[in-house]
Amino acid sequence: MSGNTLSGVVNKFYDEYTNKTPKKLKIIDAYLTYVFLTGVIQFVYCCLVGTFPFNAFLSGFISCVASFVLGVCLRLQVNPANKSQFAGISPERGFADFIFAHIILHLVVVNFLG
Repeated sequence: MSGNTLSGVVNKFYDEYTNKTPKKLKIIDAYLTYVFLTGVIQFVYCCLVGTFPFNAFLSGFISCVASFVLGVCLRLQVNPANKSQFAGISPERGFADFIFAHIILHLVVVNFLG
């Protein structure tokens, strides 16, 4: 019986997500999924093979984590349900901040690689 309940919850979640989530948020969610999976693959690779060029692993993994955090912040700012909390910030401004923060992040990551 709990299997039916779980599948019902998953189906309801999927239906509501596909019907009620704006396309912009779905694109951000796809980006977040990609960055998350990239970080997981790097971590698994590190556990299986080792961390010989440690700076390379560390900068790649930190880049994934920071990109995920910046993506979540962008999703929060662009989400229409959070409009009252981000009243002074337009979605375009949130995206510009996201791009600027990514440029700074990747400059730091490339500098850390040495």
